[in-house]
Amino acid sequence: MLDRTKALILLALVALVFSAGWAVNGWRLGQDIAQIQLTHTQELAERDAGTFAVAQAIDTNYQGALNASIQEQVRLAGAAAVATRNAGRLREQLSEADKRIATASAAAIRDYAATANKLLRQCSDRYTELAARADGHALDARVCRAAWPGNAVIP
Repeated sequence: MLDRTKALILLALVALVFSAGWAVNGWRLGQDIAQIQLTHTQELAERDAGTFAVAQAIDTNYQGALNASIQEQVRLAGAAAVATRNAGRLREQLSEADKRIATASAAAIRDYAATANKLLRQCSDRYTELAARADGHALDARVCRAAWPGNAVIP
């Protein structure tokens, strides 16, 4: 019976040692899992910080471009107002010229026609320059739209 008691005690001791080893291994693996989770969380935080920095840079760049565009719109509106006033003055001058032509001499009319031709030539040259610049701008706009990363993945 003593052998049986010793065997039971030995079996209980083996079970206790096995259970203790199992528990210690579980603790060790739990620490490994916690370390892996911590590393993963830190990597996610770094990635998110990088993504946020990229998004912030894009937003800053966009805001700067938007502000510049608003300033340019204000400048263009002022230039358009000046052009409208100049066009009004030109209409008045043309109306006065029509009245003067009716009573002008042939030599004055020839001078007026030569001046008008020179002015129309200058207008035509400026129109051609403007058309070339507009075509260049349209091409630049198409290139920008084509190059814009529509579905870019931010790392």
